[in-house]
Amino acid sequence: MTPVLRIAAFSDGGRGGNPAGVWIGDVLPDAATMQVIAAEVGFSETAFAAPERDGWRVRYFSPAMEVPFCGHATIALGAALAHRFGDRSFGLQLNDAVISVSGQRQGNTIAAALQSPPTRSAPLDASLRDALLDLLGYASGDLDPKLPPAKIHGGADHALLVLRSRDALARMTYQFERGRSLMEQAGLVTIALATVETPRLFHVRNAFAAGGVVEDPATGAAAAAFAGYLRDIDWPHGGAIDIVQGEDMGARSLIRAEIGDAKGSSIRVSGTARFMDG
Repeated sequence: MTPVLRIAAFSDGGRGGNPAGVWIGDVLPDAATMQVIAAEVGFSETAFAAPERDGWRVRYFSPAMEVPFCGHATIALGAALAHRFGDRSFGLQLNDAVISVSGQRQGNTIAAALQSPPTRSAPLDASLRDALLDLLGYASGDLDPKLPPAKIHGGADHALLVLRSRDALARMTYQFERGRSLMEQAGLVTIALATVETPRLFHVRNAFAAGGVVEDPATGAAAAAFAGYLRDIDWPHGGAIDIVQGEDMGARSLIRAEIGDAKGSSIRVSGTARFMDG
């Protein structure tokens, strides 16, 4: 049986990051088998990749479902491919998009960067906003009026709530099954919570009950979607933002998102990956 690599993506040097499974084989298993493997691995996502033409066919599975795109598992895959085939860029065919990932070996870690699917954002429906606030134990006064709630997309759909303070972000909690039901009904992959330290530095948490995981310590897909949202609202991002995630879980993770001028265009999301298998 093809072994599953375990790689922490968006690590803070040799620590932290979000663990992902990476399966690389000649032919992808069937969906049911990939779902079983992902559940056995137990990480928030496992990426499955097999060669196809001049690139790679890739699918992503959480312990509970298939997801259309996963940023941290893509970064982990880029690290695995660079480790095996050398430093370069790799084309990836997803279910609904064509993207790329690159990897560059740097001693015990690998620097990796992905080009996301196209981005888009829209105001969050008021009833869904209120339901999410109630789920997470917040009131409307906890929201930062400079960055209104939104539904954001960068390969997958996320709800975004930006909070006024870091303390409010730290107290995020929710009832898991209720959260999973609400997210499934709304078609959300994660609920992204953020707070602003500076116009180019954000602290973020992501609830991922829909995928069978309470919280992600690093979420590259949501980072791409968030960066696209900032571009859509003409936020003074200066061309790039940095995201700190996972601190409240004891797994500090660092994500960088570079933002081009064209609305809706791909976001370059980068970070460091470290192998967890010795």
